[in-house]
Amino acid sequence: MRFQITDKKTKLISGVIVIIVLAMTPLLFYLYKIVPKGTTSWQFLTFTMETKGFRSVQIFIHAFFTKFTFVLSFSVWFLTCKHWWKWVLLIPLTMFLFQLTGVVNQNIEYIDEYDFWYSLPVTIPVLVFLIILRNRLKFYNDALDLKEQLDKEILELKKENLIEQNNIS
Repeated sequence: MRFQITDKKTKLISGVIVIIVLAMTPLLFYLYKIVPKGTTSWQFLTFTMETKGFRSVQIFIHAFFTKFTFVLSFSVWFLTCKHWWKWVLLIPLTMFLFQLTGVVNQNIEYIDEYDFWYSLPVTIPVLVFLIILRNRLKFYNDALDLKEQLDKEILELKKENLIEQNNIS
């Protein structure tokens, strides 16, 4: 019984984390509004932001977090999806990773036309990491589901056994 409470608590905590991450994505999308307009360098807490080839830090932050929001959303969707078609989500995720890499790379003139071959060293490890993480999470979730089913069956058998013992006595 103790393990069942822990498993439910773990599922609840992971679900709450996913909800918080998804609820925060609009805030990330509009994070650029806190940056002063027209600045080429901006210090926030211990970080110093440079323009990275953009006209201002605000435009850089807007471009970065627009792409990052989509990468984050598609990553969460991929990791939590239980459908057979989840692998199709890697296509737009890869596209947004290409674009995010293009925002960070100062040598690119047009962000969304970032060359596919240059982005492979960045995207392949990320995709491999996501696939491995998803497989590990799937195994863990399947084990939890199986444990829940077994616990439910054991409780039902115990109830039936108690009823039979009461009927016999």
